[in-house]
Amino acid sequence: MTGPLAGIRVLDAATLAAGPLVATWLGEFGAEVIKVEQPDGGDPLRQWGAQRDGVGLMWKSLGRNKKSVTLNLRVPEGREMLRALARRCDVLVLNLRPSTLARWELDYDRLKPENPGLVMLHVTGFGAGGPKSDRPGFGTLGEAMSGFAHLTGQPDGPPTLPSFMLADGVAALTASYAVMMALYHRDVHGADGQLIDVNLIEPLARLIEQPVLTYDQLGEVAGRTGNRWDISAPRNTYRTKDGHWLAMSGSAPTVALRALRAVGRPELTEDPRFAEAQQRLKHAAEIDRIMADWIGDRTLDEAMAVFEEAEVAAAPVYNAEQLLADPQLAARGVYPSISDPELGSMRVQAPVPRFSDTPGAVHHLGPALGEHTDEVYRELLGLDDQRLAELRAGKII
Repeated sequence: MTGPLAGIRVLDAATLAAGPLVATWLGEFGAEVIKVEQPDGGDPLRQWGAQRDGVGLMWKSLGRNKKSVTLNLRVPEGREMLRALARRCDVLVLNLRPSTLARWELDYDRLKPENPGLVMLHVTGFGAGGPKSDRPGFGTLGEAMSGFAHLTGQPDGPPTLPSFMLADGVAALTASYAVMMALYHRDVHGADGQLIDVNLIEPLARLIEQPVLTYDQLGEVAGRTGNRWDISAPRNTYRTKDGHWLAMSGSAPTVALRALRAVGRPELTEDPRFAEAQQRLKHAAEIDRIMADWIGDRTLDEAMAVFEEAEVAAAPVYNAEQLLADPQLAARGVYPSISDPELGSMRVQAPVPRFSDTPGAVHHLGPALGEHTDEVYRELLGLDDQRLAELRAGKII
């Protein structure tokens, strides 16, 4: 493996989906990632979502660059082997409930004396401490409790949940930079490793902080506004004459005024009701009608041609087919086709962000369950064929 994280070894013993995502991103940039899975089925992510011939497509992407080993953590011998692996790793990722972590003797206080430099990431639904710390938690609960669902949807409609792993993804992004800070603190300042506690509520709630600030200072509870947002106008999705959708943002005042000129209403840029930012928000509904009427009389291509010429912040609302066909993304190679022994090949998104000198890479897609079991246990634990056979007979691996 090459990349900025070459030499870092990550033990991914987490499941669905924030913890494994962290390990995926570290693996894209050179870390050696060992994925520990239960022998009887592996990470539930393998069965999650769309399948092709019994192969989980999301697993293929999220399992990229990882080595898969099997290990039964429900038995003491399996847990001892995990501790032995952790002694030889820089980062350990777990998402067990706190009580299970302690009962299985996999908590940080138990592991630290054996490997003082270990950075342990513990991802849970609710976080350590507090009355809910030991409850099972999934991203759906984080999306509900963070305030996201309350704000999402039409004003007269129900709270709306995303159809993708939003809370897990935001938690994973937060945890990824946390792991890097802990490694930096260890390696640059000569410190020990440390425990990182991340849950599925707080990282997403941090992005939705404005309603909390508004309530704290003004006593107002924000509600759903559909695709509009009370900090900018125009801001919405608009249907074109040929049945497509277009999104616009007027977050910057200069862009908002350009949009008014582009749709043939330059006089409004001199009207204080529309020229001044706070006044423009008070008249957002009127701006919306102007934009909707103008866009509704044009095809997507016609509207986008005008907006691009006028440097208005507008974009088509893409589905997956359109996303893959976009010339900007194609020019940047955002969705390379990666060969795979089970699928032949599959297009997945390339690593983000881009580095000039040490770019990330997708070396292979998610491996078969236990594909690297013998290799890893021989190399790291010194096990021979006889011992591996005994462990298989005992259903430890």
